[in-house]
Amino acid sequence: MGMTGGKWKAGEELVRRFQSVGRALLLCDIEDSHSGNIAMRRLDPDTGQPQLVITSTGSQKGDLQPNDICFLSLQETDHGYYKASSETDIHARILALEGVEASVHAHTKYLTFVTLDDADKPSQPEPFLPVDPLGYYHLGEMVPVDWVAVPSGSKEMTETIPRRLADHRITAIQGHGAFAKARTIEEGLFRLCIVNSSGYIAYLAEKVGVDLAKLRAGIHADPAAHFSYAPDDYTVGDDGVCDFPEEEELVREFRRTGARIFESRISPFHTGSLSVRGVGSMLYAPKASMPREISGPLRRLPLKAEPGDSPELAIHKAIYEESNFQTVAHCYIPEAEALAHFVYPGEREPNDRIVPVDAEGSFLYLVIPVLGPEADVETLIRLLHDYKVVIVRGGGVWGVGAQSLSEVLHHPSSVREICLYRAAAFERGLDLRKLEPEKAGNW
Repeated sequence: MGMTGGKWKAGEELVRRFQSVGRALLLCDIEDSHSGNIAMRRLDPDTGQPQLVITSTGSQKGDLQPNDICFLSLQETDHGYYKASSETDIHARILALEGVEASVHAHTKYLTFVTLDDADKPSQPEPFLPVDPLGYYHLGEMVPVDWVAVPSGSKEMTETIPRRLADHRITAIQGHGAFAKARTIEEGLFRLCIVNSSGYIAYLAEKVGVDLAKLRAGIHADPAAHFSYAPDDYTVGDDGVCDFPEEEELVREFRRTGARIFESRISPFHTGSLSVRGVGSMLYAPKASMPREISGPLRRLPLKAEPGDSPELAIHKAIYEESNFQTVAHCYIPEAEALAHFVYPGEREPNDRIVPVDAEGSFLYLVIPVLGPEADVETLIRLLHDYKVVIVRGGGVWGVGAQSLSEVLHHPSSVREICLYRAAAFERGLDLRKLEPEKAGNW
């Protein structure tokens, strides 16, 4: 693709967005120091012609500089242009799809783990089927996976990937990673984080003995029986909105908490929700997992339930209506989703609790209740009164606090570690029943 006007230096806002997405890709470990590409289309401000903006070959996505961003014509072709990515033509074809304004490629490790096979090549790998609500609803029932002979910038990839993305939001090349189409580069980051989280959930579930084939067959037959509700659609153009800028300390607390959720991998990028009770209103973050450089909207909403409330927002309001809690957090913790499907050896169904086997977890929680996706809000609220944190199989983790967002954050953060310790103990062949405190049987 030919460069237009000799322009190497991007505008400050565009550079900031590319840098922020690049750093987020590195932080959530779906790029190594130099892998992947970030691309978008825009109109050249001087000529008004369509332009491809893309990271240069070998650039460090976590430390992008202005001259790491290339501006190429979408109307002229120069395949020998040395600085743009070797996969530039792939991104150009993705951006030619109707409604697509951005494309991002990342080395989504856990998706790669669970889609490798040792079949004779050439072959057609099985598609990846998410077993979690974020993956199922945000990416679709399946993610295509293709094997290619040369899995880096090849003609075969240039033909296969855009063809797949014409019908899917994300697609994968076996052993290489995923490509996402999107409206913005931030939405591309979102879809890649979701697919990697879905891969991690499948990977971890398999390690703790979950029958993934049975689970996937059940989801295919009746998704509503396996997931609480469809998560809110991803929104674009509202990430900088703040309805209460005058409450500076609360704004800082929302953003600190959101950054910790993202950095600690308690919920994938721009998923989950946070809220604080006010007088007649609530302060609400519908994209709780927020890198420090990519905020999400911060809203002031009525406490009273309204007909247009999403299922997510309605639960926040119901909790406040039926309690004195001051803060609520909802996170999609991958480890909790995987462990919620765990079946003890010799039993047939997942248990209704997760029992900590580590010292701090046991000190903080006798047990953590696990509800099925069909559970009603009244049951959830009753258990939150008693336990302060509840896992919903196919519905994330809900926590409540009496004071601050920092307090409520402690619950999902602890749940993640508790699930990690249980998974590691099982993988080592230890008997979880023996590790569980006797008092947990009396919950």
